[in-house]
Amino acid sequence: MFSTLMKRVVVSSLLTCSAMAMADQSDYKLMVIDQSTQASAEVNRQYELAFNQCALSVQAKNFTEAETLCSKAISLLNTSKVPAYKRRELTSFALSNRGVARIMSENDTAALSDFYEAVQISGNELVEHNLTRAKKNLAL
Repeated sequence: MFSTLMKRVVVSSLLTCSAMAMADQSDYKLMVIDQSTQASAEVNRQYELAFNQCALSVQAKNFTEAETLCSKAISLLNTSKVPAYKRRELTSFALSNRGVARIMSENDTAALSDFYEAVQISGNELVEHNLTRAKKNLAL
């Protein structure tokens, strides 16, 4: 019973957020947009799709495609009509996801740049985790 209650608390707290984390095998965190809480306007759907497809591509180890999709999500977010605070947070998450794709494809300099920029935009603990993990893996 306690386990079921705990699962409900965790799921409901995730559903109230615009993004949730999925652990990757490498211990980097990927963020995805919970589409059930987003407005269904077509322009928003475009950045949501690119954002989530980026995370899926990282998990599928298709890092080149993931990098392209994350870049597309960042570009679409810049022109989206979402509140500024949400745009900043989602852009930070997309940069972090792109950083994961880049570090997995051994493009370490570009990955670190993405992680640092993501942390500057939003000091979210998941974004900070990815930066810390990258610095540890690269022995910086």
